[in-house]
Amino acid sequence: MSPLDEPALRRNSDLDTALAEAHEAYAAKRPRSAAIHARAREVMPGGNTRTVLFYTPFPTAMVRGEGCRLWDADGNEYLDLLGEYSAGLFGHSETRILDAVKAALDAGINLAAVGEKESQLARLIVGRFPSIEMVRFTNSGTEANLMALAAARGFTGRVKTLVMRGGYHGGVLTFATEKSAVNVPIPIAFTDYNDPAAATRDILAEGEQLAAVLVEPMLGSGGCIPGSVEFLQALREATRRTGAVLIFDEVMTSRHGPGGLQQMTGVTPDLTTLGKYMAGGMSFGAFGGRADIMAVFDGHRPGALPHAGTFNNNVWSMAAGCVAMGEIFDTAAAEALYARGERLREGLNAACARAGVPMHFTGRGSMLNVHFREGPVTAPYKASPAEDKLRELFFFDMLATGIYLARRGMAALSLPVAEADCTRYLAAVEEFIAARRPLLAGEAVRG
Repeated sequence: MSPLDEPALRRNSDLDTALAEAHEAYAAKRPRSAAIHARAREVMPGGNTRTVLFYTPFPTAMVRGEGCRLWDADGNEYLDLLGEYSAGLFGHSETRILDAVKAALDAGINLAAVGEKESQLARLIVGRFPSIEMVRFTNSGTEANLMALAAARGFTGRVKTLVMRGGYHGGVLTFATEKSAVNVPIPIAFTDYNDPAAATRDILAEGEQLAAVLVEPMLGSGGCIPGSVEFLQALREATRRTGAVLIFDEVMTSRHGPGGLQQMTGVTPDLTTLGKYMAGGMSFGAFGGRADIMAVFDGHRPGALPHAGTFNNNVWSMAAGCVAMGEIFDTAAAEALYARGERLREGLNAACARAGVPMHFTGRGSMLNVHFREGPVTAPYKASPAEDKLRELFFFDMLATGIYLARRGMAALSLPVAEADCTRYLAAVEEFIAARRPLLAGEAVRG
């Protein structure tokens, strides 16, 4: 019997009741995770240190991973389709990466010096991405975006940055709303994602005060919504006219092909930011682009901008990155993963269409996100209370079937995820639709 099979009548009475029952069933299976959370709350606000992993009644505590499988503190096993929010591309136990990290650690951890591996990794990255002639490393995608903005300001002598409503570029560059207390205090202008006319108008209106335009070629936390080629081309043309630096945040989307979405769309930015998976799961970020822009950091030149970071070239990230990008994630692997994700998303949307429910999956390749409204979904939006509840119910129902996703409904396939795993997820979604149809039918939202 499926975890979603009972109690059918109570479960579909209303969304609040369904959620309360899902929370109750969730908590009953995870007493040790509950205890871990309770102890953590004594010394950490909210009981954790990473907001995206927080949810009520308490987050599941994972204790082990292998391949694309996870086990929690209570012994429950999961198919991991979250893939560490796209950073876990290689799964939890890729031996070539583990061997590289162990060898690096055996040779000494913190050497306070440059090493040969960093230029090897830099050469691999420069060889893959059309926009990158020179590159520097950071500890995260957040830092990469901050340093790319610094490069744009230093190169142009301007200060203002234009971003997209609904965009996300790290913990201190988050634009789901136009005001956030956590954001770095830099001058910001906004435009609408996937609206070429509005973007052109807003970039030209900013004119010569605009240092940079920062954009994800597919929104990540904003719902895995791809940017159209027309939109990205409009950004490219408008920034050329004003002299602003066009920055593609490919921290997530670089996985979609050997040269990222910039290669797939044929739109080449001035700078690109990278991160997530590239160091095989170690802490990593990078920013790079045109040689004349990146030269603002060239220490051989008088007045070069500083770029600090104790762990920018740490030995384990550099060693793992050389193996990850030089041996494992080659063109064939990137293309196969992309195709696998495309087939999965097409199958999921076909299931939603057959059932006639307001539910749609967006994304490209190995990244996808569920929306509880009719498609297509081409821009970020403010979800209704009912949509938020359906998304949460979907998350807990997937956990009940042993599938681990982001609470916001995002999946990021790792290389160990096989066709059989994709089929399992499709079956679980079909089961969710069948079990929750009365709630879905009662909360139709058009995109």
